[in-house]
Amino acid sequence: MRVRIQPGRTTAAADGEVVVFLIGIRINRLLAVHRWLLVLLAMPMMLRELGRDRSLGLLHHLLLTGSPRTYYLVQYWESKDKLLAYASAPERLHRSWWGRMNRAVRRGGRHVGIWHETYVVPAGSYESIYADMPPHGLGRAHGTVPLRPGVQAQDRLEV
Repeated sequence: MRVRIQPGRTTAAADGEVVVFLIGIRINRLLAVHRWLLVLLAMPMMLRELGRDRSLGLLHHLLLTGSPRTYYLVQYWESKDKLLAYASAPERLHRSWWGRMNRAVRRGGRHVGIWHETYVVPAGSYESIYADMPPHGLGRAHGTVPLRPGVQAQDRLEV
């Protein structure tokens, strides 16, 4: 896939509240592959489900690694309501996988750790700048617009 670089300086075209969801796993016992592999594979399945139905609210995601044992996703959501609705919908993959994880932990399964953090950022409390690069992160989720000349970060933030 060819990446199209946007020349010049741009900023995310987000308007209003922004929802950022971080979720990740840490493999605690590397040799217990049979215990953590399905957990590792669960997220791509959920991402495919979310990608097939854009009305669920996931705008964009980035897969990152912190170490050979730690993997995480940065997700940008349309709203906190859509994020919470997806997480609790009984017909969606997340709900069944969450149940599996809880059952494994009760049986003494500490082979893999899971964490998440949710940030609901009010308008005026986020800022972004991209210089000579393809849309990325918040800019990929919401699109980008040219940066107005002379406008500084403190002007884009309501501080």
